[in-house]
Amino acid sequence: MTIIFLLIGISLTVAILFLGSFIWAVRTGQYEDDYTPSVRMLFDEEEKKDQIT
Repeated sequence: MTIIFLLIGISLTVAILFLGSFIWAVRTGQYEDDYTPSVRMLFDEEEKKDQIT
């Protein structure tokens, strides 16, 4: 029975750590620019061609 309480405590600790890191990432602006990464791959080739020539 003690192992169940130990596993519950460990899982709650890990869940709180993940939640804390997610909240930290949102507050520091990690998820603010969600448009540029999807468009960046479309314009990457053009920039390379301009640099080569």
